[in-house]
Amino acid sequence: MAQQGSQKLIIGITGGIGSGKTTVTDILAQQGIDIIDADVVARLVVEPGTDALKQISQHFGNELIRPDGTLDRAALRAKVFADTHERQWLEALLHPKIRQEIQQQLKQSTSPYCVLSSPLLLESGQHTLVDKVLLVDTSEDLQLSRTQQRDDTSVEAVTAIMAAQWSRAKRREHADFVILNDSSLEALKSTVLEIHHQLLALSAKRP
Repeated sequence: MAQQGSQKLIIGITGGIGSGKTTVTDILAQQGIDIIDADVVARLVVEPGTDALKQISQHFGNELIRPDGTLDRAALRAKVFADTHERQWLEALLHPKIRQEIQQQLKQSTSPYCVLSSPLLLESGQHTLVDKVLLVDTSEDLQLSRTQQRDDTSVEAVTAIMAAQWSRAKRREHADFVILNDSSLEALKSTVLEIHHQLLALSAKRP
């Protein structure tokens, strides 16, 4: 699945909103693993002065641009998740730019294996850049409560984002590893470290 010519083991980490992807990648980062975060890349490609930000402004209007010239991501998210056609237009604009930047960052990785963390890893086709998919899974009730607490957002807003993402069952069909994050932080860390050692062993076997 990974890009041709790449010898390094690339792991894709995904999961629904509020599943705990960032906690998992933080644990792996503490072990010295390079993390390429698609959300960070998504912000990078719409920074002031970029072609993408200019096109977004032209398409949606200047009200989505803050006084400091940055994109109001929350306002944009609210707009596109309320309109499927607008979301598809935005994805068609951003996904190729995000993919190009991700590929560049993957090439620069120096850790034994590297991680691409992306909430839309499967939906966007980014899974074709990785060798294995690790799914961070949790119940929809926990997704809702965690996201509301973290982002101080409404049930309706979180539900709309969840509806735009693949179902838990569909994600599981495409996952090589599944971490069920419905217990304590200690339990999660133990599971992540166990998988980390498996991935180090897999990486060591590569030519």
